[in-house]
Amino acid sequence: MTEAVIVAAARSPIGRAGKGCLRQMRADDLTAAVVSAVLAQVPQVDPARLDDLVLGCGSPGGEQGWNLARMVAVLLGLDGLPGTTVTRHCASSLQAARMAVHAIRAGEGDAFVVAGVETASRYEHGSAESSGAPNACYTAAASRTARHRARGDFAWSDPRTRLERPDAYLTMIQTAEYVAALRGIGRAAMDEFALRSQRRAALHQEFWRSEITPITLPDGTVADRDDGPRREVTLEGLAALEPVLRPGGRITAGNACPVNDGAAALVVTSDRLARDLGIAPLGRVVSTGLSALSPEIMGLGPVEAARRALARAKMSMDDVDLVELNEAFAAQVIPCAEDLGVGDDRLNVRGGAIAMGHPPGMTGARMVGTVLHGLRETDGAVGLVTMCVGGGQGMAMVVERI
Repeated sequence: MTEAVIVAAARSPIGRAGKGCLRQMRADDLTAAVVSAVLAQVPQVDPARLDDLVLGCGSPGGEQGWNLARMVAVLLGLDGLPGTTVTRHCASSLQAARMAVHAIRAGEGDAFVVAGVETASRYEHGSAESSGAPNACYTAAASRTARHRARGDFAWSDPRTRLERPDAYLTMIQTAEYVAALRGIGRAAMDEFALRSQRRAALHQEFWRSEITPITLPDGTVADRDDGPRREVTLEGLAALEPVLRPGGRITAGNACPVNDGAAALVVTSDRLARDLGIAPLGRVVSTGLSALSPEIMGLGPVEAARRALARAKMSMDDVDLVELNEAFAAQVIPCAEDLGVGDDRLNVRGGAIAMGHPPGMTGARMVGTVLHGLRETDGAVGLVTMCVGGGQGMAMVVERI
């Protein structure tokens, strides 16, 4: 079978939404800059030979609408390059990579650009994202869910309530509160994990900066570093933060990922084309896995997704050298790592999204590049990328360094 290999990876800095380094950038311009940079890494790949540009976007509307992938191709002057935009919320660009891999294995192409973007700073005014409508769902949906889930069995007591408002409309913060309650994850454990993420990210800034493609902004300045990591964070400071949803809650701005802007891109080719062009791949995609579960506990989605991906790869966690498990919330990373049997020495060893940020459309492609980068630095062989997905899903990908 033809193998799919990753031959290049690039990403922008990750900016804080509304006030960070990328707040001036449109999603199409930002993605075009990153796609241009990733193609420049492999000049052997003729852009005219590219089969498709597959772009992941968590919320494809407003400036992120109009089939953003095709807009990016046209912006780059690649009129002959098709483009499609897909969404799987937080796993959107991981899904984009999966689609490219499947096309290559099916013999329907040899070279694909995979990208992912989210510019939360520029969500369309009046949209659900900008207006806070998902938070408005909390009163009706979450209170109803609380009535039906009060017994702790997380099973629908009255299926007719699905017609009122599905749990899939719950805020991600509310789902994290559910997971924390279900698994008994205390506030102190979450804050300690958040501090771990911040300290590791701060310690490995050289690693993170080596991934970044500098972005020239509309005002002529250049963004070349992530906004997120905070060296000054202390456990006492984290403990002093108020819960986001309600008094006595466990989720705070400190133990959850921030809202962000960013873009990432990969070049995925067949092993045959890479060999013919004399390109040394960064790694090959071994397998992927998807899972679904009750939406209000979506944070546990990575567990089954990772298990399915590993089973398809005929591997176990013992074979994995590095794990990138997206840090949407400390409340869900802690139990997922426990269920998967991932120790501290393999899990997000240079920090994760609590410190670095999580632009949903970008994250999957960014994490694939990060794990391949990490395997190269540590001389590791196998990496696992996995994440929870809004609406009650999980996704995972196993990669092998070549």
